[in-house]
Amino acid sequence: MASTGSPSATGSTSVTGPASVTGGVGRRSLLKVAGAGGAGLLFSSALGAPAAAAGGRRCYVLVLDGLRPGEISGGLMPNVRALRDGGRSFPRASSLPVAETIPNHVMMMTGVRPDRSGVPANTIYDRRLGEVRELDRPSDLRADTVIEQLNRTGRATGTVLSKEYLHGIFGERASHRWEPQPLVPVSGHAPDQFTMDAAISMVEEFDPHLVFVNLGDVDRVGHSDVSGTTLALARRAALVSTDQQVKRFVDLLKDTGRWERSLVVVLADHSMDWSTPGDLISLQPVMDADPLLAGKVRIAQNGGADLLYWVGGAKRREAAVARMRALAERHPGVLVAHDRAAQRSSLRLGRRAGDVVVWCRAGWRFSDPDATANPIPGNHGHPASYPIPFFLAGGHRLVRAGTTSSAHAHTVDVAPTVARFFGLDAPPGGWDGRRRI
Repeated sequence: MASTGSPSATGSTSVTGPASVTGGVGRRSLLKVAGAGGAGLLFSSALGAPAAAAGGRRCYVLVLDGLRPGEISGGLMPNVRALRDGGRSFPRASSLPVAETIPNHVMMMTGVRPDRSGVPANTIYDRRLGEVRELDRPSDLRADTVIEQLNRTGRATGTVLSKEYLHGIFGERASHRWEPQPLVPVSGHAPDQFTMDAAISMVEEFDPHLVFVNLGDVDRVGHSDVSGTTLALARRAALVSTDQQVKRFVDLLKDTGRWERSLVVVLADHSMDWSTPGDLISLQPVMDADPLLAGKVRIAQNGGADLLYWVGGAKRREAAVARMRALAERHPGVLVAHDRAAQRSSLRLGRRAGDVVVWCRAGWRFSDPDATANPIPGNHGHPASYPIPFFLAGGHRLVRAGTTSSAHAHTVDVAPTVARFFGLDAPPGGWDGRRRI
């Protein structure tokens, strides 16, 4: 293969053993593959996973986590730009609330909104456990995915997800999985170089019909710079690096003859917004200072969004929710506070999102339970971080090359698009998204 630095499957070894109880798979096989520079890549596969037949359609979903649409045209991502301009682009595309990584990746693969998937945000207050936690367990995802749909038709699937919690929530749903390694301390993600090594090896070794890839460097650079002083330089470097990783993957498809029969969906799960240290919103002290609410409100912080939960008596819920909304909307930097009725009618976040969902304004961020909880300048979750790149590429005839659509595409459109490509039926209740081919 001509692609520079691509992995080789030479010298791979396999081990068979019991799997953890995730995604309904009882046993799995492990395969160690030699990646670029001799690094070992470990894949796990469901026992009895189908071998992909030579030829036939292939679909690759590449998520450039946290990428802003304008960054593609800024001169630092020529390969991604060429891919976009040569395919079918949706410049009005957006993330969906809450504009966080886990819920929008779930929407991509389920094609349904959070009120049906059970995944409204990265972090919720779990009433059953009485604690704030991440939605990073396979059982947290309560809807069917196109991954599982394809598995049931005898087609092979693969996930290459750079973040620990994404690997966690998708569990062992795919026929073949890569566990992100090595992990960057604090960020909990594998660098794009290693992630793309794994994606290329996944294609070369297993050739799945669908491969779902998350590249996390751009997002993690946006979060990790606590001071904000080197943010611009570090982000530019991440954009250049991610662009090169996308080139490696496209080169693989073209060099191996897969391009002509492939659909490549490229998008982000959200974009990014930045705030200064003085533009913080801490709602927990506000709630605790109110006589009606004191000690009876729990908050799950999601950067640009706060999810508020009333844990007092049911008889006082209506009055408490009204009070929570009023106090939140008076706070400087708050854009709007939605109660559960609004969630049902428009946001469609479901009961797990709590009683009140609060967005901040652009240039602000939430820090709960106190002002020390969220020191990082880069955040998302709120409307300022909705705009995303979204385009279809690949050489398959269904990709209307060199075209632009005025449709307002969303992350939830990925699953119905993949389903249309492979001839899959809609789930019971239909899709919440729309197919884009």
